[in-house]
Amino acid sequence: MKCEAARDNLVLLGYGELPDELAATLQEHLQGCDECRRERNALRALDEYLAAEALLEPSPNLLAQSRMRLDEALDEIPPHGWMTRLRVNFFHWVGHVQSAPALATLLLGVGFLAGNFTYRYQVAHAPKPLGTLTINHPTEGKIANVTGIVQTPNSELVQVNYNRIVPETAEGSLDEPRIRELLAVGMNAAASDSVRADSVSLLSGECANGHNCTVQSDGNGIRSELMVALRYDKDAGVRMKALEGLKHYVGQDRKVRDAVLEALMRDPDAKVRTEAIGLLEPVHSDSSVRQVLRTVSTQDQNPYIRTASYQALQDAGDFQ
Repeated sequence: MKCEAARDNLVLLGYGELPDELAATLQEHLQGCDECRRERNALRALDEYLAAEALLEPSPNLLAQSRMRLDEALDEIPPHGWMTRLRVNFFHWVGHVQSAPALATLLLGVGFLAGNFTYRYQVAHAPKPLGTLTINHPTEGKIANVTGIVQTPNSELVQVNYNRIVPETAEGSLDEPRIRELLAVGMNAAASDSVRADSVSLLSGECANGHNCTVQSDGNGIRSELMVALRYDKDAGVRMKALEGLKHYVGQDRKVRDAVLEALMRDPDAKVRTEAIGLLEPVHSDSSVRQVLRTVSTQDQNPYIRTASYQALQDAGDFQ
């Protein structure tokens, strides 16, 4: 508070008309201003002096004349323009706000909430653009299927959920589990015979080199995939490559031996069956192997297969 405003407030204080919110501000100003304190003390001394004197009542004629002169003087004042009134009212309002920080904070908060509400209302009621289509990754892969359709009520806006088949590429060593998993998928769900053949060839090479070709605890693994390819793949070249991968496990794995015996008896390709006879050479002493060889050597329709089985039994010394 400046000294000029403090002096005006001292006069109001003397007449008992100073608002309470200005009294605290005036008291702080008086504590730091010697001149205003002297002004306050002078006003107090004047009040005490006047209180000691006898109070004279003005005559009724003097009061009437004074009121008439005041009215005439007020009538002679030209009216203020609207800009002047607006400026005066604004400064009065600013003065009240400065003297009431809580009120200023409240007004600021109310203004912020009103502006936020107005913005949200405008956004909510803004017209929606028509004909807008948004697609995430529009060029990645073909559409596989549609999983759901949702229409906004009372509008033409439709949301369609769908899946895409996105081609990907993986590159790594044959020892990587992910690469082996993809090759196993390629053996059973490849897009072409050549892909299946390449998958079986690579996995067979891993088994032939002894690179982690064991059967897993859940029955899966490269060796199991090769046995599946040997039994069910329609391409003879794929079955031949599967036999090459299982070659080193005929003597130690009963399941591999049974798969090779099954190929010898039922495979429609003569080359595959001939290769199976060669794979069984290390296990000719096995009774089940000798039984299958005897059956094939006497009952098979292919004379070459019968001859090869007969020769295998002679090498094993078990032909009757």
